[in-house]
Amino acid sequence: MMANEVKATTFENTKLNTVKLDWKEVYYTNCPLVSASNVDEGVGLTKKEFKKIGVNYRYLRSTPENDWYPHYIHNLDNLIRFGGLFPAIDAHADYRRTCLLGVTQMPAEGGVMMVRSGDDIYRMSDLKGKKIGLSKSMNQIKNDWWRIQEHQGIELMLRMNGMTMDDIELVEFPYADDWYNDPKMVGPEMELSIDLWLKRDHKHDLAFRPLESALEKGVIDAMYTQTKPLQQLSEDTGKFAAIEDLSRSPDWRLQVANIPAAITCTKVMADKHPELAVTFMKGMIRAGRWANENKRAAAEILDQQTFYRDIEHTWQGIRDVDLVPNLSLLNLASVNIGKEFMVSHGYIKNDFDVNEWAAPEFLEQASRELLEEEWKKRSTAKLPKAASPLAGGGKLG
Repeated sequence: MMANEVKATTFENTKLNTVKLDWKEVYYTNCPLVSASNVDEGVGLTKKEFKKIGVNYRYLRSTPENDWYPHYIHNLDNLIRFGGLFPAIDAHADYRRTCLLGVTQMPAEGGVMMVRSGDDIYRMSDLKGKKIGLSKSMNQIKNDWWRIQEHQGIELMLRMNGMTMDDIELVEFPYADDWYNDPKMVGPEMELSIDLWLKRDHKHDLAFRPLESALEKGVIDAMYTQTKPLQQLSEDTGKFAAIEDLSRSPDWRLQVANIPAAITCTKVMADKHPELAVTFMKGMIRAGRWANENKRAAAEILDQQTFYRDIEHTWQGIRDVDLVPNLSLLNLASVNIGKEFMVSHGYIKNDFDVNEWAAPEFLEQASRELLEEEWKKRSTAKLPKAASPLAGGGKLG
């Protein structure tokens, strides 16, 4: 492939750019959240796995030929995404078929309702007749995941307090959200996703808390935001307070902040080159195990990419989280809750079966290969050479 060779397509009158397909390359993309993929950027285990099979493992934006849209619509066959749930559901439902390779659940980030700290508002019932903000992306290509998590979280918090949407006034805040192929944002290339966050103070960038300014100015009386990471960044200003927190409920069905984080690859990759999906999952298992065994070191890496206040705060957020991806029945049920909300509220056009979307065979094969490699390493470590089969059917004596 020539260094400047690019594939251009047009969608919704917008030109989208991706590199020409080369199955000797695999691109990855991830969101700034807790995941084995983000931890792996500090330890490089997945890249080593791909080197073993002669495949170049690269970040989506390591070449200027790729714009940002593959992160949302999977319009790159040799891409694997590890990120928020709602864009993954949207891509599979309405753009192209993908496979769900694994998920990681954050059990205590369901969302909070924030109000101004100086207002006489202490309970959800105090919001009757008040204005709650709801962002609205005007981009017709990518998924509006900010809005979906706000919408779902608001509905749930109202319901948990005996209220409905009729009890409050929703105020929409449209914004262009159109930078994904802007030359200023596309270049220069980045070796790792972490490079993006080294260029901007994302922990204090209000682009990631889009309704905070409206709340501070009194245009709205409350806003939804994620529990812990974004919540405490807002509270640290002394201007805001949380009056409801879904993460404090014992009900796992209320943890809906664009989670569980999902790993997806294209169906084309899964069918034509399954070894690539298996290799990626081997890397994620290795990175997840390393993170589980070294939580403070993992927190130091994740602090550079997530919205927790600092390293200590990051550690507190991940200390009870299993960073090895899985496809447990409980987590698939959580995925289905997100999908059902998107269907029922018109955020996706096409419904699908989450259990059919899930592809556990890749995780299973990756686990098996890692186990076999470890067994071979341990069993032959103290032998002069590989042992020959025992005579007589393997019986001794």
